[in-house]
Amino acid sequence: MKIDIINGSYLGSGNRESLFDLSIPIHFNGQLIIFVHGFMGFKDWGAWHLVQEYFTEKGFAFCKFNLSHNGGTVQNGIDFPDEESFARNTYSFEVNDITCISKQIIPYFEKTPEIHLIGHSRGGGAALLAAKEIGSKTLSLWASISSIASRFPANEALKKWGKDGIRYVENSRTKQALPQYFSLFQDFQENHERLNIEIAARSLECAVSVFHGKQDKSVDLSEGQSLSKWLNVDLFIMENADHVFGAKHPWKENQLPIALKKLCIETCLFLTKN
Repeated sequence: MKIDIINGSYLGSGNRESLFDLSIPIHFNGQLIIFVHGFMGFKDWGAWHLVQEYFTEKGFAFCKFNLSHNGGTVQNGIDFPDEESFARNTYSFEVNDITCISKQIIPYFEKTPEIHLIGHSRGGGAALLAAKEIGSKTLSLWASISSIASRFPANEALKKWGKDGIRYVENSRTKQALPQYFSLFQDFQENHERLNIEIAARSLECAVSVFHGKQDKSVDLSEGQSLSKWLNVDLFIMENADHVFGAKHPWKENQLPIALKKLCIETCLFLTKN
């Protein structure tokens, strides 16, 4: 039975309601892909809808969702109208959100599917940290971060953030100065073992693929190299790809950009082998 849910709602961290899309194709192969977006991202960014179409055409069910504290609302999941929720976000929330969505979409399936995680950028780090917890069969990392600790400011900048209790980061698309509470750093300190990507990677037992664009200016290629080393897998370097594999927002074409389509093809090959 074919199912297409657009802008359904789920309860994420802190019982905050957020949006998800779920497609289950007629010729469903019993495999579910859960896609995790990155920092300042959302499920409807750029060409992610075409990524969803690509995999459902191959027989996979596909779920993309907004992390609960990404700044969106159920009324507006594309921009960042809820700056307070953005400010209160933590890395623990993002990992927990993956567990929440994985549990709440299962009732839509006649039989419990096998789960495959795909995480982009910061979402790759969250997906890696959540993979064991949700029993993911595979994990595909697209331009993933390899460290949370390195995302924080150091020395005087960190002290100032702690003293002020808040700092601001600019969104290049909306031009908003989005707030982040110091609790983001405090959460990492309190949960540093759970949020240590290297430790999680070295103990991960599921099959993993690591992809990174050679022209990535947002997450350095060295982070993909570190991940592949810790995971003991080959790193697939995409020669002419940037951080978003040729996509942008909004994406007005009806076809995937060349690099992103190649990424989907290679990821699909990996999934079918595992």
